[in-house]
Amino acid sequence: QVQLVESGGGLVQAGGSLRLSCAASGTVFFINAMGWYRQAPGKQRDLVATIARGGSTNYVDSVQGRFTISRDNAKNTVYLQMNSLKPEDTAVYHCWTKVLHIGGYEDEYWGQGTQVTVSS
Repeated sequence: QVQLVESGGGLVQAGGSLRLSCAASGTVFFINAMGWYRQAPGKQRDLVATIARGGSTNYVDSVQGRFTISRDNAKNTVYLQMNSLKPEDTAVYHCWTKVLHIGGYEDEYWGQGTQVTVSS
């Protein structure tokens, strides 16, 4: 099992910044991809950004140039630096990871989520 613990959400004015963190713990062979998804009220959960173990990144178009995803493999932690925040970024942000277990199978895990609210 893998546990993901997020932190860093909160309330910020439009144009402001927040930094989310997510630490993974548990017994696995290694942690592969990590990332962030978000879910606004009444909407489905959507991809924000992902980062592979080697560092390659992927962003949804709406956050490209404003958000930066990074990770520290030694700490099994992924970060999301969010700048120039807009009211439409308001959502619950969920950490995600894909891991390889010792038995050789892959699995995915989700964090409980952290609320990000951007006021206009």
